[in-house]
Amino acid sequence: MITKALPEDILALTALINSAYRGESSKQGWTTEANLLEGKRTNEAELTEIITNPKNTILKFTENDTIIGSVLLAAKEHQLYLGMLTVSPELQNSGIGKKMLAEAEVFAKSLGLTSIVMTVISVREELIAWYKRHGYADTGEREAFPQSEIHVTIAEEPLEFIYMEKKL
Repeated sequence: MITKALPEDILALTALINSAYRGESSKQGWTTEANLLEGKRTNEAELTEIITNPKNTILKFTENDTIIGSVLLAAKEHQLYLGMLTVSPELQNSGIGKKMLAEAEVFAKSLGLTSIVMTVISVREELIAWYKRHGYADTGEREAFPQSEIHVTIAEEPLEFIYMEKKL
């Protein structure tokens, strides 16, 4: 079941997102960033800020009262920004991510938005290919990858974000 996340979901969302992106647990799935970055993907303070901002919506995918997927959606002018699409590592490749993308499209259309945009780390070729299979295209726009205490790069090559967009 896909519903809007609430402040009481922050602890579970933090654990889920970090388990899917970084560290040993993330290596069970195919979307890990553990070979590129170390540290945590997010923290409770960041998610609290996100979830309490009325411009943002986090959708959660729940099964048996456990959050196994989530996605951040933020309306920006005529576009919906999609970020932190997350599926529990051991459940990746089971269709949950596809369902979350479809729900993001429904959400964007309900707001009268004309496209969905996202950023993906440029070297994540398998993830970029997955988004392309779901109708997203590389816009050609690039942005330097941010450095912070959360985003600690361990990759040999420089990282950058590519922008992808799907017209609705």
